[in-house]
Amino acid sequence: MRPRLAVKSVFSIAAAALLLAACQSKVPPSGPDRSALSTMERVAVAANTCWFKSGDPAFAAYRLAPELNSFSGRPRILVVHKGSPESRPLLVVQAEGNPSKMDAFGPMMQSPASPRIVHDVTRWGSGNKSCS
Repeated sequence: MRPRLAVKSVFSIAAAALLLAACQSKVPPSGPDRSALSTMERVAVAANTCWFKSGDPAFAAYRLAPELNSFSGRPRILVVHKGSPESRPLLVVQAEGNPSKMDAFGPMMQSPASPRIVHDVTRWGSGNKSCS
């Protein structure tokens, strides 16, 4: 009789463990994908919409040059002079890692537009698509 009781106990414990595991299923994280590429895709789309297509005077002399396909693992967007896109970028925004860490640098980051750039890029990177 004892072996039968032990088998029942083992099955009961196993069943309880399965039920507990089923109750603790992982919930997918809410919010946007935090990979560098996904983050920079969001930033590029929003920057194009909010800074360039909107006719924003702060960006009227510039154009967007996205470089999202990066073998270095750092997708980025560049802001360059509209008339000479081959010239040195005035702003570089890049991300790397997962979750991504963004960085922005270039002459525009020493301009009066810097706080706005930081605010916009941070908002867009986190998934908020609004222009202001």
